Amino acid sequence: MKDPVNDFEIPEEWIEKASLPKAEVEDLVSRGLIVVLSDGSFLKRGFTTGTTSAAAAKAAVLSLAGKLESGTIISVPTPIGLRAEMPAESGTGGNACVRKMYNDHESDITRDVSFCAKVKKTAAIDPEFSKEKAVDNIFITGGEGVGIIQRAGFETRVGEYAINPKPLAQIRESVKEGLKEIGLFDEIEKGESVLIVTIYIPDGKELSKKTLNERIGIVGGISVLGTTGFVEPWNDHLGEMKDVLIQNAKKVVLTTGRQGMATSSMLFPGYEIVMVGSRISEGIDAAVSAEEIIVCGLPGLVLKWGNPDMLKNSGFATVVEVIEKDPKNPLLTQAFEMCVKKGKGARIVVIDRDGLVLMDSKGEFDYLMKN
Repeated sequence: MKDPVNDFEIPEEWIEKASLPKAEVEDLVSRGLIVVLSDGSFLKRGFTTGTTSAAAAKAAVLSLAGKLESGTIISVPTPIGLRAEMPAESGTGGNACVRKMYNDHESDITRDVSFCAKVKKTAAIDPEFSKEKAVDNIFITGGEGVGIIQRAGFETRVGEYAINPKPLAQIRESVKEGLKEIGLFDEIEKGESVLIVTIYIPDGKELSKKTLNERIGIVGGISVLGTTGFVEPWNDHLGEMKDVLIQNAKKVVLTTGRQGMATSSMLFPGYEIVMVGSRISEGIDAAVSAEEIIVCGLPGLVLKWGNPDMLKNSGFATVVEVIEKDPKNPLLTQAFEMCVKKGKGARIVVIDRDGLVLMDSKGEFDYLMKN
């Protein structure tokens, strides 16, 4: 059976070892809610800040038609095609909150935090409505507890709320679903009225103090993020399970995230592809049977793995900012050379968010700085 979130083919014997009935395990896996481990145990996935914000926005829309009872299940789409369901905490008069699902990622500080939205149906002349930033007459913005971008190098422009493009699209689709359910979609689509959607996180500003946001240029709150819509769990046992995969692989690609997995599946067919996050060194050490090891991922994780201090006193907030503003900066090549040395013979491949190869220690793919 294949895990629909990370495309990992789960060995049948792992499912057979599970304490839950097989049908129940398969159902939970098919909905992206659990990760099965090698001993038959499992870890709970959660939903991202983007998915939770989308649910809050849809709940707020539904509350325009009447008060939502606490516990009302809100179903929203995710970027990978699965549905996410979570209960609303409250919802009345266009204002609703949803609590972020508790998951088994030990360092996720947003578990069990309330994400809220308020929606306002108004005329296009309303000064709050930004027509140039609206899509389909729906304007989505941030509010209390959502950070504001103050430095370049992010997917969102300087001066805007830290709501990444994929979650933004996810929120919009969820709002449209809600409008259809209460019969307002045609009115908004035709421009007879417009909808202002504001995402806010009551505890976001306080939570941001536990993150690196202010240090990297996001102030006033946390970010609304999510590539798949799901939060991957992590604990030491999961690390052991991934070690089993790595230990048995003859040709293995160690990736830092989902973009690395997607790109690696195209660049390196026939390889065992394992997501290790920031635990690159542990992954390399585990590859005891490998004839070939490749490390493939985004520059923020790979280059900083090579040189954790590469941004110290550099004037740059992120590695991506260095690449975008000064692609010939020696900081990049120095960090890359340190990756190669630290890799103990592993091939190092650095990619961007679109899957374009920026740096490749083998030289087969290397497009950075050629213009």
